[in-house]
Amino acid sequence: MADQPAEKQAKPERPAVDRKARLTAPSHRPTKQKPETRMGNWDEVSNLFEPGIAMQEAARCIQCPAAPCQKACPVHNDIPKALWFLENNDFGAAADVFRETSELPEMCGRLCPQERLCEGHCVVGKNALPVAIGKLETFTTEWQRANGGAPKPAAVPPTGKRVAVIGSGPAGIAAAERLARKGHGVVIYEAWPSFGGVLRYGIPTFKQNKGAVDRKLADLQAMGVEVLTNTRVGQDVDWSALTAEFDAVFVGIGAQSGTQLGIPGEDAPQVLTATNFLVRCNLPPEELPEAMREPLGNPQRVVVVGGGDTSMDCVRSARRLGAQDVTLVYRRTEAEMQGRIEERTHAVEEGVQFEYLAAPLAVLLGDAGEVRGLRCQRMALGPADDTGRRRPEPVPDSEFDIAADMLIIAIGYGVEEEWGTVAPTMVRDRWARIVADPDTLQTNLPGVFAGGDDVNGADLVVTALADGHRAAEAIDHYLAGVAAK
Repeated sequence: MADQPAEKQAKPERPAVDRKARLTAPSHRPTKQKPETRMGNWDEVSNLFEPGIAMQEAARCIQCPAAPCQKACPVHNDIPKALWFLENNDFGAAADVFRETSELPEMCGRLCPQERLCEGHCVVGKNALPVAIGKLETFTTEWQRANGGAPKPAAVPPTGKRVAVIGSGPAGIAAAERLARKGHGVVIYEAWPSFGGVLRYGIPTFKQNKGAVDRKLADLQAMGVEVLTNTRVGQDVDWSALTAEFDAVFVGIGAQSGTQLGIPGEDAPQVLTATNFLVRCNLPPEELPEAMREPLGNPQRVVVVGGGDTSMDCVRSARRLGAQDVTLVYRRTEAEMQGRIEERTHAVEEGVQFEYLAAPLAVLLGDAGEVRGLRCQRMALGPADDTGRRRPEPVPDSEFDIAADMLIIAIGYGVEEEWGTVAPTMVRDRWARIVADPDTLQTNLPGVFAGGDDVNGADLVVTALADGHRAAEAIDHYLAGVAAK
């Protein structure tokens, strides 16, 4: 049986394309809300393509035989084939092509850093804007949802084997869906009150509406996957009992523990981790853990420390909360920032201020212990570090203060330390990440696999998705050699 989300589409017969003409064809992008409009709502900034415009943009693809865009995609979407269907007015077939290799094409089209992946390797982009692959992926798959829905998988005989998937983020979703398509029984355990992991709790609605997450939950449930929310393994479910009950376990808990700055004053109540801030901005209290239901109040001067996409989510959310002054502090220059260019562009359009080459020294507190500001120090770029980026070095006598009544720390995520007490014999590295075989993603524990951010550290949705694929294949192979429990 095929383990792909949709029946594989044959590429239609077509004449040779005029690549020279396509290289000079005008580019198109979907419209988006104006800054002054979107500051008053939490709706998605970018609109979907109009069908005719989407077809014109797809027709810019020169159908490279080598398809560098496909090779640059972590799940290897067959982009030329999908765009050929789209160009020829077969939107459903185009969506099916994306679904052959991705369980989350609606979301990846919105969230992937395409400029570093598929679009960054688009040949058209050498002398013009690259083909808008991400926006076209979102258009086709959302069009399909609105016009009959995504194709349902063929029923397969149950194998009698059962797999527990811990975590309902991208890695867990991909593993669960692929295992269910192979006939295995799957139960997802999610510690938070609602399904979706980072897709629900970490992504603001102005980047991706929660309806996409709800539809994926419905897809899985229609396949027979059982989803248990508000169920924390190690607290509500015993780890030993879980491994005894199931034939295999996949751990996809992500990286949720926010990194601290290690500076004086950061334990003040108005100093929040990115997760603590974002979930309270973007979700109603009933979808949050009890500890995160306190309202954020009405901050007017917000400072965010960080330089990735999460920091952009924070500054843009703060503006929508009504903060008048929002500043991002980053210790390197804009050229070293690793987040999406589109997100920075949107932040600038929305009035966010940027302090580059600056590092925090201390949180400034008032007499009652409230946050009054952030003391920073100017930095200069020195020699390259292990990542290849130039290391920031302090500039003597360069301290300065930024007024603030809320500080948000968005400098990275790690795996929760408490996982070590849940599964104490599972090997982890010095950063608390789970150690898994690079090919099979099996841990040191028999029948226990892991993938996504809990293995790799904080990374992309699509790389976690790819891990889910690999783990599902390895688990299926493993289950073929063991008797059902």
